[in-house]
Amino acid sequence: MLRNGENGFGTITIVLHWTIALLILGLMLIGFVMRRIEIDPALQFSLYQWHKSLGFTALGLAALRAIWWLADRTPRPVPGLRPFENFAARETHGILIILGLITPLAGWAVASASTLNMPSFYFNIIVIPHLPLSQSESSEAFWAITHAFLAYVMLALVAIHAAAALYHHFVRGDEVLIRMLRSRLGSSDVGAVDGREADNAAAGRK
Repeated sequence: MLRNGENGFGTITIVLHWTIALLILGLMLIGFVMRRIEIDPALQFSLYQWHKSLGFTALGLAALRAIWWLADRTPRPVPGLRPFENFAARETHGILIILGLITPLAGWAVASASTLNMPSFYFNIIVIPHLPLSQSESSEAFWAITHAFLAYVMLALVAIHAAAALYHHFVRGDEVLIRMLRSRLGSSDVGAVDGREADNAAAGRK
């Protein structure tokens, strides 16, 4: 199923979740490497452009994920979750969605405020225009610190989120992780589908 069900996540939510997660990890890795002073300048420039291209991609997918999160239904909590666990999971998801938007926006601000005025080539296809920000060393430094801080906060939350999912899977043995790995109809969803199919069949016999 494409949309979320009462007892499970849909394909769209799952694909967006894992695609954005992989993009975040890739951006973190490139971000660490590209700031090493001893690497070749040509390689460093290429890594910066890849970082920006993947960052713009992550921003677009995060915006789509936020819209989908607001528009689609939220599945019921996994049976056996304590109220505070359900609250923590819901709030963590919300914070990660917000960070997925503002972290690449802060990175875009870094490129826009830089006195180098370096264009952002999106996978060498188009040039992404700068944000309307003043270009100065102080402005660039502010946005660079903000971008790095948000990135580290996101990385910490992703690590906690992943650890919690693995704990639930291997220790608690519930379906917290399984629900985000495959899309399937829950029992109540199956009943709803069977009911609709029965209605359609009855209508066809009339």
